[in-house]
Amino acid sequence: MGKSSDIKLITDGKRIDGRKPNELRPVKIKAGVLERADGSAYVEVGGTHAIAAVYGPRTLHPRHLVNAQKAVLRTKYDMAPFSVDDRKRPGPDRRSIEISKVTREALEPVIFLEQYKKTGIDVFIEILQSDGGTRVAGITAASVALADAGIAMRDLVAACAAGKVDDTVVLDLCGKEDNFGQADMPIAYAPNEDKITLLQMDGDFTEEEFETALKYALDGTKRIYELQKKALKERYEKNE
Repeated sequence: MGKSSDIKLITDGKRIDGRKPNELRPVKIKAGVLERADGSAYVEVGGTHAIAAVYGPRTLHPRHLVNAQKAVLRTKYDMAPFSVDDRKRPGPDRRSIEISKVTREALEPVIFLEQYKKTGIDVFIEILQSDGGTRVAGITAASVALADAGIAMRDLVAACAAGKVDDTVVLDLCGKEDNFGQADMPIAYAPNEDKITLLQMDGDFTEEEFETALKYALDGTKRIYELQKKALKERYEKNE
């Protein structure tokens, strides 16, 4: 997180993009966007655009990774070189590897992996355009793509971030807020399970600010969850 004093992010109660503190950016979710994947989804959250593709359950290679008790979930998060203003170097970096890991950990608790023994389920997430909140957009897309692939799941996982800018708790940080704000807290949540599957924090909150940020983020995930279900329903109705 950068120094918020360098740039004014909130003026007269309105954020740099005109939103109220607890307001989401426009969210668009579509399931089944790739013909050759077993499942896929596209997610837009403001200026952040993510696509996810799922392949499997399928034979796992290399064979030494096979688990006789359950499927092995593998996730790969990456940002397209053209997704940011300064062209990103192609290939995985430390941040992409870390986000791939936390994405897998956010999704595993809701998947019935034991139903797919000795197989692999591969999830690929590509950020096409970045304007803050890429990891939560990726998790949201991956969850829909898994459901689109027919993978047995206890629940969908919806993800959203809250944070702090100009000493104000806000929901769903845009890129400038993410870069120059004081704190960022992405969470992933399975509403039917009432289970938080990811909670990370960068920056500092007071205890009261943390409680407000958590409430904002959970409310945000619940709204995104409804859009996930709507996208899957539209996909299934289209195929009937």
